[in-house]
Amino acid sequence: MDILWAQSAPLTAREVGRLIEDRDLAPTTVMTVLDRLSRKGFLNRTRDGRAWRYEPAESRDAYVTELMLEALDLTGDRSAALTRFAQAVSGSEAEILRRALTELEEQ
Repeated sequence: MDILWAQSAPLTAREVGRLIEDRDLAPTTVMTVLDRLSRKGFLNRTRDGRAWRYEPAESRDAYVTELMLEALDLTGDRSAALTRFAQAVSGSEAEILRRALTELEEQ
């Protein structure tokens, strides 16, 4: 996913394979992983001749947001989890949260 998020255009499995630092992976392994990610909805794919081109279905930020919401669903006390999260972020991150909440309230 990191490789695809870093690109500005969709890539084929062969192109992804070239960008993976671990050169011991078989090309079929790369194709299998990309196909599975596509079937699970993480990637969109389009035909390009005989090959498929893959691109992320969502931005990295959207994906991380979903992970954070899923983590909140795991707790029995969302309020306590959010409070602990707010206490754990840096001052500049807390300011970003404040601004985002203020903008939401103003809408």
